[in-house]
Amino acid sequence: MSIAIVTGGASGIGRAVATALVSRGDTVVVTDINAEGAEYVAGRLNTLGRGKATAARLDVTDADAVAELYQGVKAEHGTLDLVFNNAGIAIGGLAEELTLDHWNRAIDINLKGVVHGVHAAYPIMLEQGSGHIVNTASLAGLVPMPIGIPYTATKHAVVGLSLGLRAEAATRGVKVSVVCPSFVDTPLLSNVNPGLPATPLSGNAKDDIQKASPRLYTAEKLARDIIRGIQRNQALIVAPASGRAAWRGARLNPSAAVRVAQFAVSKVLADKKR
Repeated sequence: MSIAIVTGGASGIGRAVATALVSRGDTVVVTDINAEGAEYVAGRLNTLGRGKATAARLDVTDADAVAELYQGVKAEHGTLDLVFNNAGIAIGGLAEELTLDHWNRAIDINLKGVVHGVHAAYPIMLEQGSGHIVNTASLAGLVPMPIGIPYTATKHAVVGLSLGLRAEAATRGVKVSVVCPSFVDTPLLSNVNPGLPATPLSGNAKDDIQKASPRLYTAEKLARDIIRGIQRNQALIVAPASGRAAWRGARLNPSAAVRVAQFAVSKVLADKKR
C-alpha cells in the first residue's frame, strides 16, 4: 500500500489517477483548488472498499501551502510514496491574441505549480530514500504545438525539469516520471483561458479539437497507462499510440513537425478572415 498525493484531483486526469490508486488499495490525498470537488471525489473513492481517500483544498501556486500539505501527509503516515503534480490549465489563442496575463497564469500553475510540488516532495523522499514523483506535462511538451504557446512552453519546461531531476535522483532512491498525453477527454478542453481575457478559443474548445481528433483518449485509459508506466519506472509516459507516433515523428524530422503544425495555424487564420 502506498501513500499518494494527487493535485488537480477533483476532475479529469487527477480524478482518474486517484481512482486507479484507491482501486488497488492505496491511500490517496485528493487535492484541488476546488475543495467541494475534491471532497466529492474522495467520498466516492471511499465507497470502493479498497484503499482510502481524504480531501484537501490546495492552490498549487502557493508554495507554502504545498509544502505544508506534503509535510503534513508525511508526518501523519510516516511516508510519502507517490506524488502526482498534475494540476494545470489550458491556454488557447494565437500569440498576438494572448496577454501577459495568459503567460503569467500558465507559468504560475502549469510550471510553478509543478516546481512547488517537486520542491516540497523531493527533500522528503531523499530523506526516506524512496518515492516516485510523477509530473503531468503534455504531448505539447514534446512537439511544436501552436495556438497556445504559453501552454506549450510550460509543458516543455515540465518535461525538462522532470528528466533533469530524474538524472539527479536516480542513484538516491527517488524515481521521477513525466506524463505526456495528447488530447484527453477532460474538463480542461471545455475551460480554455479560465478567468483570463477572452480569445476566439476561450471557453469550450472541445468541439474544435474533436474535428481534428474525433476519438479523444479517456482519462481512465490514461490513468492505466500512468500506473503501468510507474510500475515500469518509465521516464516518459506518452499516450495514446497516436501521441507516441507524433513524438517519434517530431524527433526524426523536427522541420516536418513544424510544417504539420502550420496546417492548424492556417485553418485558424482562414477562419479569422471569414
